Amino acid sequence: MRLGLSLGYQTAWSTPADHLAMAQEADRLGYSVVWAAEAYGSDTVSMLAWFAGQTERIDLGAAVMQIPARTPAMTAMTAATIDTLSGGRFRLGLGVSGPQVSEGWHGVRFAKPLARTREYVDIVKMAVARQPVSYSGEHYTLPLPGGAGKAIKLGFHPPRTEVPIYLAAVGPKNLELAGEIADGWLAIFFAPDAAGDHLSHIARGREKRGLTMDGFDVAPSVPVVVGDDLAACADVVRWYAALYLGGMGSREQNFYNQLAVRMGYADEARRVQDLYLNKQVAEAAEAVPQEFIERTSIIGPKEQVKKRLREYAAAGVGTLSISPYVGDLDGGIATLRLVAEAFHESGVAG
Repeated sequence: MRLGLSLGYQTAWSTPADHLAMAQEADRLGYSVVWAAEAYGSDTVSMLAWFAGQTERIDLGAAVMQIPARTPAMTAMTAATIDTLSGGRFRLGLGVSGPQVSEGWHGVRFAKPLARTREYVDIVKMAVARQPVSYSGEHYTLPLPGGAGKAIKLGFHPPRTEVPIYLAAVGPKNLELAGEIADGWLAIFFAPDAAGDHLSHIARGREKRGLTMDGFDVAPSVPVVVGDDLAACADVVRWYAALYLGGMGSREQNFYNQLAVRMGYADEARRVQDLYLNKQVAEAAEAVPQEFIERTSIIGPKEQVKKRLREYAAAGVGTLSISPYVGDLDGGIATLRLVAEAFHESGVAG
């Protein structure tokens, strides 16, 4: 297992300078990858390009670049460019986002996300490999018929003709697709004790291509809060969990809420969502079960951190990307260092 750093996206209480400092410290400590995200604020690409010129060894991961935000050819151009700028350190994470962002922000219908993702990845791979892009699908047709377009190939030579592709997936069908067409899985709310069910869906996708799980990177992003009081540590994570279980989507379509239901929290997930959608955000946070937080986060003192690292490694995680939940840069740096120490002391380094 390797360590990664998940920085998310820019917020009102974090600065680009803080994120760069965290990325540089992770680079110095030997973390394998730093991930940047996007929703409807700061974008992934700008952050990673900025990190590329100011880090040395650490990989640069998109977690994720939103599929409805860019054409597949544009994503291929961007992936090849950042891979070139960084000397072959780019990892391409892709996701369809959700219907609220896709339709409300990007103006793209959220219909048939699995089929769209499959076609999108096909075209990205073709373009990065510098093949003339010619594709006839249900969602993408290149070149457009009856016009002046022709099959074009990427106009420069990046250091690699393939970049690692990860899919952000939550449901069983999405997981199977990730196993079939991607090199890794970007997981959220990953509980090591429930990993078997998730990985069985991925393995089914791998089998379609005659592959095993060897070489497939299971890469969850995991909140980390270090401290002696487990309840106090969990309280720091509650707001994040409530946002996703309660507010990321509609009552009818919230993938994260559905995940919590599959994990055994049907009543609790419904209550969190009801409270959140009723604008009772504090109450929704309080309603997130302590057990759910402990299963999907790393909270507690250093010895507990080491124990949890071993559990994630035993569950088949390849890249454990930590997301420090701290109040300032000093706290973030301290968390990076403590987790790195615990990682080496735990004996799970791969």
